[in-house]
Amino acid sequence: MRLAATAARWRRERRPAVVVELRAVRGSVPREAGTRMLVAADTTEGTIGGGHLELKAIARARALLRGEAVEPEWAVPLGPALGQCCGGHATLAFLPLSDCPPETWPLPAPRFVLQLHGAGHVGRAIVRVLDEIRCRVQWVDEREDAFDGVELPPQVQAVVAAAAADEVARAPAGACVLVMTHRHDLDLEIVHAALARPDLGFVGLIGSRTKRERFLARLAARGHSAEALARLVCPIGLPGIAGKEPAVIAVAVVAQLLARS
Repeated sequence: MRLAATAARWRRERRPAVVVELRAVRGSVPREAGTRMLVAADTTEGTIGGGHLELKAIARARALLRGEAVEPEWAVPLGPALGQCCGGHATLAFLPLSDCPPETWPLPAPRFVLQLHGAGHVGRAIVRVLDEIRCRVQWVDEREDAFDGVELPPQVQAVVAAAAADEVARAPAGACVLVMTHRHDLDLEIVHAALARPDLGFVGLIGSRTKRERFLARLAARGHSAEALARLVCPIGLPGIAGKEPAVIAVAVVAQLLARS
């Protein structure tokens, strides 16, 4: 998503560049089909996986920029042709950016859809970690100034909500919901709304095991079944990653979401 924004800016600036796209892959290849990178004479943006394949691709793209004759597609077996251990086969396409507007690029499916409640230190750290991850995020907070000074990645939509719990109904089926607001009573209302939706893929609440037990008791009193309560993940984060710093929690939580995507 950030690559598309860069491509749009380069087109506005009329900067000569080539879009290198992994058009097709077979076997073990560093990146999946549809992956793109931009190559200009003096810089690159994005990656098709690095290594010898990427170096050769950059060289071909720059030859195209210099006006040399370059085939628009390059099919290459990574082992025999490049000496890479992957052993797969890749077909790359080379297109001038001027002929390949980013708004026509097919959008890859997101790894996950996330509704993130809370724009505090951990919420902001999570959004920073998600910066270059293929996902779709609705970031919700009730405070008017919650998102002041925050640079939003293209895949993140900030929502200042009158009632954050009401936004849970707008999350698509299968979405993940993470709750980490500035108030425990608000956390409870959002979790209550999320557990009422059995079609959500993940319901996570920041906090300790003590907080989990207190929430479970309150949610049970509101009529949630044992099956629904068992869906609540608290504490959050991939097990084995210890630390209470916002950045560490963010890495552990995003890894947890990726592990289930």
